[in-house]
Amino acid sequence: MLNIGLLGCGRIGQVHGATLRGMTTARAVAVSDAVPAAAQALAGSLGAKVMSSDDLLADPAIDAVVIGTPTTTHYDLIHQAAANGKAIFCEKPVDLSVDRIGECLAAVEKAGVPFMTAFNRRFDPNFAHLQRQIADQVIGDVELVTILSRDPSPPPISYIETSGGIFRDMMIHDLDMARFLLGEDPVELHASGSCLVDPAIGEAGDFDTAAVTLKTASGKICQISNSRRASYGYDQRIEVHGSKGLLRAENQLQNTVELANEAGFKRAATEPFFLERYAAAYRAEMTYFVETVASGGVMTPSGEDGLKAQILADAATASAKDGQLKRL
Repeated sequence: MLNIGLLGCGRIGQVHGATLRGMTTARAVAVSDAVPAAAQALAGSLGAKVMSSDDLLADPAIDAVVIGTPTTTHYDLIHQAAANGKAIFCEKPVDLSVDRIGECLAAVEKAGVPFMTAFNRRFDPNFAHLQRQIADQVIGDVELVTILSRDPSPPPISYIETSGGIFRDMMIHDLDMARFLLGEDPVELHASGSCLVDPAIGEAGDFDTAAVTLKTASGKICQISNSRRASYGYDQRIEVHGSKGLLRAENQLQNTVELANEAGFKRAATEPFFLERYAAAYRAEMTYFVETVASGGVMTPSGEDGLKAQILADAATASAKDGQLKRL
């Protein structure tokens, strides 16, 4: 039985707590949060203790930690967890600074502890199946990847002001997915950004509409588009074109019932947002983390995957601002 401490009891902490509550190979034994009421509520639902982060990280009875706190706290928590020999599951981004991510990974390597960057979309059943089909050469050689990711509405301006921007807080998932599907790292990147949804987002120094084109050394191309507004719901689609065919992962709808009448064909709405759309992915990634810690296997997505996605996000941010192609 793997004893896990949850750092952060907000939305994502509650999601991971619910997964652990249903597992027989791991359990959440302690939680910590800057908001005492949030910690008490989650602890009560899990039968866990409420502890300070320092005490939780120092407790020898805790084998692993889940870091679901604000990004600005990750650096210190990772260093503490590594120094105390804990396996680490860290929500993205590891940090907003590439240099600080490197320092975190150096601390993890020195301590010899497992580390996983939580890019949950790799564990979505549909996207994971699509990637396995690519690996099995079902469509031959990959030539063009198209990733569409659009949120139903923008986050609060207070979040945008501290998130690092659309490329770092939103598109970073898609940049990791691009690497996952292309099978090789991009060597060129060009980004474009606009503010079309809310002028306040532009005033905060960010974009709300963005596109990136990536190119690998072998010539594979990936196109990513993001928007912080989709009037029809949460839009998450992928298409991969290859030398022998096409793979496509469509939106996940709230049900599969389709109505046909004189007005035409009507289908259900998409899932409302990421917690519903990626519920299975969140469960699968935590199960994978627990199993890999137990088996001593190689963890993926790794800290290096988190670092490379952040490098791409930084390059996209710079390209969108100066309009220049970035060589990676």
